[in-house]
Amino acid sequence: MRHFGHLAPDIRKALFHQEPVDFTLDSPARTLAVALGATLYSPATRPRLAADIRKQAGRGVMSMVLCLEDSIGDADVEAGEENLVRQLSLLDEAATADTALPLLFIRVREPGQIPDLVRRMGPAARILSGFVLPKFTEERGVPFLEALAAAEAACGRRLFAMPVLESPQLLHLESRAETLQGIARAVGAYRERVLALRLGVTDFCSAYGLRRAPDMTAYDVHIVASVISDVVNVLGRADGTGFTVTGPVWEYFRLHERMFKPQLRRSPFLGQAEELRAELIEHDMDGLLREIELDRANGLQGKTCIHPSHVAPVHALSVVSHEEFSDAADILRPERGDGGVLRSAYTNKMNEVKPHRAWAERTLLRAEAFGVAREGVGFVELLTASLPPA
Repeated sequence: MRHFGHLAPDIRKALFHQEPVDFTLDSPARTLAVALGATLYSPATRPRLAADIRKQAGRGVMSMVLCLEDSIGDADVEAGEENLVRQLSLLDEAATADTALPLLFIRVREPGQIPDLVRRMGPAARILSGFVLPKFTEERGVPFLEALAAAEAACGRRLFAMPVLESPQLLHLESRAETLQGIARAVGAYRERVLALRLGVTDFCSAYGLRRAPDMTAYDVHIVASVISDVVNVLGRADGTGFTVTGPVWEYFRLHERMFKPQLRRSPFLGQAEELRAELIEHDMDGLLREIELDRANGLQGKTCIHPSHVAPVHALSVVSHEEFSDAADILRPERGDGGVLRSAYTNKMNEVKPHRAWAERTLLRAEAFGVAREGVGFVELLTASLPPA
């Protein structure tokens, strides 16, 4: 697997100063956590699920969640399980050494589903990366993690957990600190199995009867932004104790009536890209692009996606710019080990070695997964090249 591997070699060469590296199911967890990128959700009941997975892989999707929880009705769970086992078995049987599949995760409802599904899948479990654990708290989450460990031992291969932080206890102010500490204890005890933590912002909004409009981001809803801030504060630290925390879902993908002006400046789109700008605005993508930028500014990586059209923008904005790469590489030069301050190679900022070291390390890890753009290549060029044909 490789980000932007679906693009022709000559296009990649024109876009990248340093191309993304290859990764596999067996790559280090630190690599996979960043490489998740845009994680596309799909109901497990889809009758052509195996074909859908192959199609999305061909369009650059690197991670998918096959959902048995909120995306399907309570009465459809048994049929969803049967379809999921059947479709993944078909996918495994058709796989060859050259088949590139996304990282595949199953979102379950109850702990017992984890070992049961792995047992029913049999050999097909080898194409599975792990499970998504809903409404995660210490009390509710530990049985899920124990079930994952048992399933891993039974099938003989590594399985990851991606807890979803979405419970009312986490949202409510009077219980938030205690809930966060409990979650930290639970995921800390199973650190080697926790790939990333996902934020369930839709559930946060639901607790107060809220829903953000397409021209607003999660950070404009202050009660949601406060939870994101506290989650990153406790669980996203760069001191070795933290985890990758992924960005919240963007819910919109069709035209809605606007109240506010578009959030995309014209200047990056001058020339032939003006049509792309108009299309992004028409489909409410300008709000998504702004939220992706705010995700990174607030310590989040990757994003939950519910529509294939969201994948290319997430990945285009995950590529490390030539300027970012230059700064990060300068900061991490061995001769800078004693610290100090230096002017950036772009002569537009100060790079202070010790305070910026953690940022630089994270930036170079993202550069491995998503590549480094050529000097002068921005997200418009990357997005234009990544979009599937109309």
